[in-house]
Amino acid sequence: MSNTKALLRAVNDLIKHQKWDEAIQSVEDILQREPKNYQAHIFLAFALDKKNQADEAETAYLAATRLKPADTQAWQGLVKLYQRQRGKKLKQYQTAAVKLAEIYRDGNDMHRCQEVIDKFIDHARSHGEKGQYAAALDVILPGSDIYTALEGRVPHPARTYETQAQILEADEKKRINTLIGERRTRLGARLGEVTLEVKREVYGQSRLADVYAKVIDWASDDDVRRTYEEKLLVYRYERMAAWPPGRQKDDEAAVVRKLANDMVIIRHPFKFAWDLAINWQDHKEIAAWDVTVLRQYCTFFPDSDLSRVIMAFLTSDASPFLKEEASQQPQAPAAAAADDDDESEDESEDDEGGGAPTTYVPMTEEDRLLMVMEGVAGVDSLFALRLAGEYYQHHEEHESNVELMRKALEHLKAERAKTGLSFRNTGDAFALHLGTALVFYQSPRHHQEAKGLFDGVLEHDPSSTGAMIGVGLIYEEEEEYAEAISFLERALKRDPDNLRVRTEAAWVKALHGDFETSRGELEACLPLLQERKKKSQASQELLAQTQYRIGYCLWNLDTSRAARKSRNGAYSYFLEALKSNLNYAPAYTSLGKYYADYAKDKKRARRCFQKAVELSTSEVESAERLARSFADDGDWDRVELVAQRVVDSGKVKPPPGSKRKGISWPFAALGVAELNKQNYAKAIVSFQAALRISPDDYHSWVGLGESYHGSGRYIAATKAILNAQRLEQAGSLSGETWFSKFILADVKRELGDFDDALHLYRTVMADRPDEAGVAIALMQATVDSGLDSLDKGFFGKAVDLAAEALRFAAERAPEAIRDTFNYWKAVADACSLFSSVRGRLAAFPADLVRQMLGVEALGPDGPDGVGDDGQPAGELADVLHATILAHKRAIQASANDVYAQAVAYYNLGWAEHRAHACLPARLRKKATKHLKASIACFKRAIELEAGNAEFWNALGVVTSTVNPAVSQHAFVRSLHIDEAGAHVWTNLGTLALLQGDVRFANEAFTKAQSADPDYAHAWLGQGLVALHTGDVKEARGLFTHAADISEASSLATRQRYAVSMFDHVAASPGDLPATSLLQPILALGQLQRLDPRDLAYGHLAALFQERNHEHARAAETLEGVCAAVEADYEATESPESLKRFAMAQADLARAQLAAGAHDAAVEAADLALQLSATDPDGGGSEFSAEERRRVRLSAHVTTGLANYYRSRIDEAVACLEQAMEDDAALRAAAEGEEAGGSNPDVACVLAQVLWATGREDARERARDVLFGVIEHSPQHVRAVLLLGIVALLDNDEESLEAVVAEMQGLRASDEGVTPDDRRQLGEVLRAMAAFGQGQGGEESGPDEAKAHQARVDVMLHPWLPHGWAELASAAAAAKAGGAGEEAQNAAEMALRVAVKGVAPRGDVGAEDLARAYAGTGRARDAQTAIMVAPWEAAGWRALGEVVGA
Repeated sequence: MSNTKALLRAVNDLIKHQKWDEAIQSVEDILQREPKNYQAHIFLAFALDKKNQADEAETAYLAATRLKPADTQAWQGLVKLYQRQRGKKLKQYQTAAVKLAEIYRDGNDMHRCQEVIDKFIDHARSHGEKGQYAAALDVILPGSDIYTALEGRVPHPARTYETQAQILEADEKKRINTLIGERRTRLGARLGEVTLEVKREVYGQSRLADVYAKVIDWASDDDVRRTYEEKLLVYRYERMAAWPPGRQKDDEAAVVRKLANDMVIIRHPFKFAWDLAINWQDHKEIAAWDVTVLRQYCTFFPDSDLSRVIMAFLTSDASPFLKEEASQQPQAPAAAAADDDDESEDESEDDEGGGAPTTYVPMTEEDRLLMVMEGVAGVDSLFALRLAGEYYQHHEEHESNVELMRKALEHLKAERAKTGLSFRNTGDAFALHLGTALVFYQSPRHHQEAKGLFDGVLEHDPSSTGAMIGVGLIYEEEEEYAEAISFLERALKRDPDNLRVRTEAAWVKALHGDFETSRGELEACLPLLQERKKKSQASQELLAQTQYRIGYCLWNLDTSRAARKSRNGAYSYFLEALKSNLNYAPAYTSLGKYYADYAKDKKRARRCFQKAVELSTSEVESAERLARSFADDGDWDRVELVAQRVVDSGKVKPPPGSKRKGISWPFAALGVAELNKQNYAKAIVSFQAALRISPDDYHSWVGLGESYHGSGRYIAATKAILNAQRLEQAGSLSGETWFSKFILADVKRELGDFDDALHLYRTVMADRPDEAGVAIALMQATVDSGLDSLDKGFFGKAVDLAAEALRFAAERAPEAIRDTFNYWKAVADACSLFSSVRGRLAAFPADLVRQMLGVEALGPDGPDGVGDDGQPAGELADVLHATILAHKRAIQASANDVYAQAVAYYNLGWAEHRAHACLPARLRKKATKHLKASIACFKRAIELEAGNAEFWNALGVVTSTVNPAVSQHAFVRSLHIDEAGAHVWTNLGTLALLQGDVRFANEAFTKAQSADPDYAHAWLGQGLVALHTGDVKEARGLFTHAADISEASSLATRQRYAVSMFDHVAASPGDLPATSLLQPILALGQLQRLDPRDLAYGHLAALFQERNHEHARAAETLEGVCAAVEADYEATESPESLKRFAMAQADLARAQLAAGAHDAAVEAADLALQLSATDPDGGGSEFSAEERRRVRLSAHVTTGLANYYRSRIDEAVACLEQAMEDDAALRAAAEGEEAGGSNPDVACVLAQVLWATGREDARERARDVLFGVIEHSPQHVRAVLLLGIVALLDNDEESLEAVVAEMQGLRASDEGVTPDDRRQLGEVLRAMAAFGQGQGGEESGPDEAKAHQARVDVMLHPWLPHGWAELASAAAAAKAGGAGEEAQNAAEMALRVAVKGVAPRGDVGAEDLARAYAGTGRARDAQTAIMVAPWEAAGWRALGEVVGA
């Protein structure tokens, strides 16, 4: 022991000298020997503390306290240690401080005891958080172990608890806001859910409610106590709202209810508590509330919304409470004033009443209604909503009550979720109020909903009188009178003094047909109602209703005319009802029926019906009669107004499951009214609604069809009209049904089905010949059909329809339409059709038109279709002048309609322009009379309607050649009005092209294509631009596309397309397939029928026919052209006509030669040579050098070949030689050189003719000619072929070898060699091989040699069928091993290649395709070959071989 003390003294010395490490080591040595040495633990803890090893020091101190708990040294050390750690271990500090204070207390050292606690409190306040400080205050509050010792030395508990409350309030509020801010940013988080979650978490850990309770218990100041009672109530309410449904929420709600009721009991004016106490009551009847509490509420809080509602209700007739006398009306006491002057100002600021408030007592129903409306506008009180619902129901404000009760149910739902209370009786009251209001509001629209509400109440309260009455009223409205009687009788048993239920039960019996019983019961109610009528307005209204119902029973008990006409019967009761209630609508309806049907006073009847509809939208019968009256007057605006009121009433559509029939006439009336205003979309909706109610309503189907037609939905219109016609066929309709056929005809016309439309129009016209609208429609449809046929290329049908329209207009049209704009427009359009199809001008009924127009002559006569004054003449003039005169009549007929007159001038302008366009080109170069008239017409149209884009566009077109600046302005103006006009952009582009602005023209045409890709003239203009820039291929493609998408009547597209295709055909190196010729021939044929006078395109058509091997037709066409040109030359002696005649004669000679008319060909060719010869005097200068060369070359060659076929060989040779000489001379003259090589093709023909003579000198001459061709044109395939054949016939090995080499090179070449040339080269080479000449002929047999050449063809040109076909033929003939299989494979490949090469993918002709099919050796392919080309012998031969085998 002495040794340990010495060691401890040594440690003490080390500590004094601050040798902490040595001291620690020494102490640890001591503790190893004596672990329970108290002083050693103290020294160790002190040294560790000095070394800033706080945790080890704390452990040492705690070990020391366990050894000597009542010694202060270790606890003091711990306190100092914790103080140096500031707020880190405040809880441990509290434990140590309390323990140390207890030791001092036990030692009766109260000063040190208080000092330790005071230092701890100060330390917690300075270094701890708010919550830690509040927890630290528990040390000096009752319940603390040290409180009894310190009582009187520390602040009063009330002040300490209040401090705690303030700290905890702020801390919880801050914590809630912080957690909400953190958690609301989570994915999928909702603010409401996050707020509830955070509050539950914080409130679950909170002790604030207990602190509030302690403040209330310890506070000696009443104001402080009341303040914290209010805070406790609000806090408990918030906690209750945060808890989820369950026992915890129920317990909290019970506490809140108790706190609120306690405040009401002591009359503490805290509004929140009073609101809870009143609103949380859930009684079945309003009378169960304590009226004293309600009046006190109004006294304390007169400015609150709930107070306004309560006061208005308590002073109304709807209140079940006794009325207070005026002297006893509540007045707010002036107790809010303070006891002294210093506090009065502060207290008045906090007083909700603002000093000395007084309660306003309403004196009239208007004041009460205003107070209720103001009170419920922003209130969230269940009791206020219930009172307002009761008040509205009492005064039958059903519409307002529906809106209010829906709001109340939503609020009730929220209150149930917030409080966990059921509020069953309140919910039932809201449901009954809402259901009752829905029964009468827009009846019967909401009956299903109302019945659901009543049934919901009856499920848990079968004896509910209000629910039974409501169900009974619904059954009454649904015309289920037996059920209605049952429910109302049950309700009457429970409330026998209720006169409203009693009269309603009697009335249902009348509706059920028991008029006598109903009358007796209603009359029994009259005395009681007359006694009460002065007490309330409701009683007066019920009296009027009862009087009307008695009159209704009398009206139906005796239905004789005398009884109903009597003024002492039902009529008197109707008047009495109006005396009791001047605004009772059903009485007006009955009086209106009386005046209309019996008194024959339509004026009074209309007034009664109108008054009934004004008072009540439920008076459907009055509305229908009133609407029919307005319809008879044509006042559709009023018809629409009346029908819309009925629709809005909700009476027209029965609820689902109802036995009552719907009412369709309001929707049909609305549809007709909208039709008259051309609001087709709304009309469609109305007629559809009418048909949903009455599917067999014929007139609604017709109206729906007309509405669909007006809105452009023609398929739907067709279906609607067909449904109407099915009802016609059923035979249940009365009256006229022609209008459905008329509408269907209009629809068919809009759909382009003109044949059906015309048939329907004619059917209607046969039944109603004087119907002006039908006659106009028939004329317009006939003309439209003609125009449609014109666009589709049915020119004959178009002319026939135009003639039919004119005959109808002259012979069958009603007199009523002969002075109308549409009549003359249809006549003008029909005449205009003839000017479009000039090939059928002879069909124009000129006499009929003159009769219609009342003129003796239409146009002048003259040669060439031109009169003496330079105007059109002949049949065309008749057509044009008839069109112009008809349009002028249209202008006269539309004098009273500005817009129609503008259109008439517009139409006349185009007619004048058409007359100008029909003049010969030489006359159109200047502004003619017709062009000037056209410009004037379009200007007049623009003056009348400047906003029409088409008028400006027309002006731009007609002024384009006269004044380009005006034309451009007109086009720009048109585009300003309608930027999407593709035709306007095209016209603007054409103007730019005429002025040389190619770039702008291209942009304008591109714009037109964007606006309407199917507008052909835009593509035509783009093609002209491409042609102008030199891109011929692109231009041809654009012209082709324009021709494909254009109408058949488009002259410009067909003209440019035909010309571009001829240029392509003429420039092609070889023969083109027939598909390249057919479309241009068809286009030119249409041009000829549209304008036979256009000889240039007739000539062009003949050239296409020639290339299509239609030689007879070409000759016939050219003969007509020659005759027309000759006539023109005789009339004008124009050099241009002479040139055209010579060219036509040259082409005619060529066509006659091909057709076998050799003599005629020679004659025509000689005439062409004579006309194209150059006179010594300079004649013939009308030809250009190239034209002269071509004409003379053609004529010479034609003459030579014709002489050859006439067996005049010498003359033929002479002509051909002359052709070569002339061609060489003319070519040299054109090129400015000396005469050089002649035309190689003519030379080849000459060589063939020379060889055919059989004379050796001629054949030698032929050889020289061919060698001359080869000298100038080494790559001329025909010359090489002829030389090869000559060498083969002469057996000239040396020449043959050279020719074969040249032919091989040509066959392998791709430049200037056509597929037909390759085929001929292959044939000649195979022929040489068969004769043992050329390559491979000596080493093998002829068949193998031919097969070898065919294989070479296949290798060089595998995409051509002739090589494969020849290989198949040669391989089959070779009969070598495997040749049969090779032949079959080659034949199959020939067929496949030929099929792929058929137009439009290739140029394989019908003959080649037929030969390919025939080469397979199959019967079906042979039959296909015959179908493809019946004139080709290969197919027949193959079929014969197959059948013979």
